[in-house]
Amino acid sequence: MSESKAFIAGCKGLFLTEEERSFFAGERPWGFILFGRNIGEEQQICDLVDALRDSIGNPVAPVLIDQEGGRVQRIRPPLVQQYPTGAALGEIYGRDREMGVRAAWLMGRLHAFDLMRFGITVDCLPVLDVPVPGSHDVIGNRAYGHDAATVTAVGRAMGEGLKAGGMLPVMKHMPGHGRTFVDSHHDLPVVSADLEDLKRSDFLPFIAMKNEAMAMSAHMVFTAIDPENPATTSPKVVEEIIRGHIGFDGLLMSDDVSMNALAGDIATRACEIIGAGLDLVLHCHGIMEEMKAVADVVPVLSGDRLRRAQAAEAAFRKPDNAEEDVLRAEFNAMFALA
Repeated sequence: MSESKAFIAGCKGLFLTEEERSFFAGERPWGFILFGRNIGEEQQICDLVDALRDSIGNPVAPVLIDQEGGRVQRIRPPLVQQYPTGAALGEIYGRDREMGVRAAWLMGRLHAFDLMRFGITVDCLPVLDVPVPGSHDVIGNRAYGHDAATVTAVGRAMGEGLKAGGMLPVMKHMPGHGRTFVDSHHDLPVVSADLEDLKRSDFLPFIAMKNEAMAMSAHMVFTAIDPENPATTSPKVVEEIIRGHIGFDGLLMSDDVSMNALAGDIATRACEIIGAGLDLVLHCHGIMEEMKAVADVVPVLSGDRLRRAQAAEAAFRKPDNAEEDVLRAEFNAMFALA
């Protein structure tokens, strides 16, 4: 099997075109990501996932999705139930810590039941960002709470639930997206908090979960660390904070390279992401010319990148033997869901 390149790709629609199939076969992304535009009905999703893997000749290639609950839930009713927001989990935790942790674990485990049916093996959860008062709603009720202890406890339980179901989590958005006052899909957030404040709050959930297999970067400038570059393209943030202070040695992917928080054309952005020391460039939109631009500049996985990718691949485990109906009834009762 030929080697994978350091990117994750999306596709444009409900099925692979011949152009996409040929492109993936030639360029060999490490994995794939699905969005709402790729979701039709159950068999179609299964067929698309199979086709993506077939295109690169890897029957276990990671297939990712953002399936959080609340407004960030790519697969929705009637295919799966609508899940509550991260904030709703945090509210339960605030009233009863044991019940809050249980609710988060259950939600992760139920996501795994849902997603594994389609062959999807990676969920871009937990959201480990700690919002501050007045911050932009781009995180908002996706967050589990407004203090690091709540975010850590709920986030860890969510990740454990996913893993119990045979999936892997992706922590986001490292080293912390909670202080944004603009939407990084459209603008570049700049965080002026001093380093000690960041160490006392924002970094703590990531430190607590530093041994997870995968994480996603934040498109944010932290002026106390690197006033010139967002974390995603900052060698200083990656080396000193993510790899150093946080101690994360797992597979680090960018947030979507297409987001307007990043400057320059797609190829420039991808080069800067790799140059900063991230392992993978994430390209989500399925736009062929952009995917070609990414594939042209990213390297084949080797060295530490290959080691981390292989470690992530080896971290998958068989699902437990939990009974879905029992767990779903328990979870829904916590939220009075029908």
